[in-house]
Amino acid sequence: MDRALLQRVLTLYGRKPVLETLADSTLECHALHLAQSNRDSGIIKELVASAARRNIPIHRHTRTELSRISKNGKQDQGVALDVICPNFKTLGDHLAQIAEQPQARLIALDAITNPQNLGMIIRSAAAGAIDAILVPSKGCAALGPLVIKASAGTLFKAPIVRCAALAEALTDYKNAGAHICTLEGNARNSLFSHRESSFTIYVLGNETEGVSKASSALADHRLAIPMRHGVESLNVAVAASLIAFSPYFDK
Repeated sequence: MDRALLQRVLTLYGRKPVLETLADSTLECHALHLAQSNRDSGIIKELVASAARRNIPIHRHTRTELSRISKNGKQDQGVALDVICPNFKTLGDHLAQIAEQPQARLIALDAITNPQNLGMIIRSAAAGAIDAILVPSKGCAALGPLVIKASAGTLFKAPIVRCAALAEALTDYKNAGAHICTLEGNARNSLFSHRESSFTIYVLGNETEGVSKASSALADHRLAIPMRHGVESLNVAVAASLIAFSPYFDK
């Protein structure tokens, strides 16, 4: 698999999630991976038949090899599927795109560990006025079946930029001209009164700890969502929705 294709591939695992994905003809699949130890009956037989109908290559592997592909040997059930996600980008490729036209609204995820929250954030961001969602591999929930389910399948088509560590990626974006806005409960300025720049990244923090010190240190603006009646905070996915759709409303 060449590099250009590899950066757009999401490997899904688990028998039922893979079968459901194969049934969706709108999704482009690169290859089906099966453990050699699987019996060719039941759902495995259905998987093979579904892949064959769509002319998707089928590869057989040892359990060890398949675990390397799925990156989750304990839960892959001997099955993995490479799905091509057209809007996935690497950090380097997105920075190159930004260099040509430095204008964008991004949401960056700082240690979002709950798969349901991550999926709902992706769904809202993809639906709203967000050009890319920055998802680091370190600290965030894996882009697996639970995230796909919570995103209602939006993950496959969402504008995802994958990076290793968030602070390093934010530094690169800041050097490219981005204004970093962190959402912090004790911030003095309101999200709804803030006038954003043409290139803005909103950082959403961990469900319990909030935005990390490393991300906060990079912030140009620290913003809060006003609360009433003693409510301390909103679910992080709700906060993402407010950011995603705020341009559609007058401030």
